[in-house]
Amino acid sequence: MTQPKYPTPEKAYKNLQFLNSHDARSIRVLCELIEPETRFEEQCVQHTIVFFGSARSVDCDRAPAAIDALKKRLQLTRDEAEIKMLKRRINHVERFSSYYEKAEELAEKMTRWSLTIPEEKDRFYVCSGGGPGMMEAANKGAKLAGGKSIGLGISLPFEQHLNAYCDEELSFEFHYFFMRKYWFLYLAKALVAFPGGFGTMDELFEVLTLIQTRKALKKLPIVLFGSEFWNDIMNFDNFLKWGVISEDDLRLFKIMDDVDEVADYLKYELKSNPLDTSF
Repeated sequence: MTQPKYPTPEKAYKNLQFLNSHDARSIRVLCELIEPETRFEEQCVQHTIVFFGSARSVDCDRAPAAIDALKKRLQLTRDEAEIKMLKRRINHVERFSSYYEKAEELAEKMTRWSLTIPEEKDRFYVCSGGGPGMMEAANKGAKLAGGKSIGLGISLPFEQHLNAYCDEELSFEFHYFFMRKYWFLYLAKALVAFPGGFGTMDELFEVLTLIQTRKALKKLPIVLFGSEFWNDIMNFDNFLKWGVISEDDLRLFKIMDDVDEVADYLKYELKSNPLDTSF
């Protein structure tokens, strides 16, 4: 008589097919809430300075090679639409490389200052979206200063990996945008937005809305770096002109251009504000 074969079911928490299913979505969301919290506690990270900005910028060292490659493509095409696109991209590389350097410099200055704070739990750590461009610049500056560098990555069809300057222990790959947004704001004690696209605007206006509506109660200094960009892209006074915001809302942020001035402003605010997480 043949011996019956006993079932050997997988434990539910090891069943990847289930964990990746529609029914397990709430479990995946909880994982993106609890697992980062555990790592932040292990690394003694309670306060961050968040940097937003374009993923499309490169530093001054790489800019010439990128421009040369674009110019070579320009010489090979006769398509008017492609010619316009390539000329626009050359201009972008030239403009953005200087902002990359300033993001790196600011992150380095803030990290060096933070490292002088005696208690590790009271220090401020540079945090970015973990991608290329301005995010890479911020993480690079933190690493050059010898500090911890946080990257809150997100799974996208492009920008497939975190930049090389994120600490392994503080590198994250989120699936859910709203959980990534939560971790951007929950630990944030200051925010610096460099020139950027839809992603930068999304993060910035979400934070401004939470502060405006007092869903986030903590004092959060917000700097928009680069008046040429911000005054060109956004006419904040017209929000007031049309009556869709109040005058106080224009005081929720500062538009600034000088790295040293921004660093001094952030240091003053961070030393003055209570270190809470009212959110």
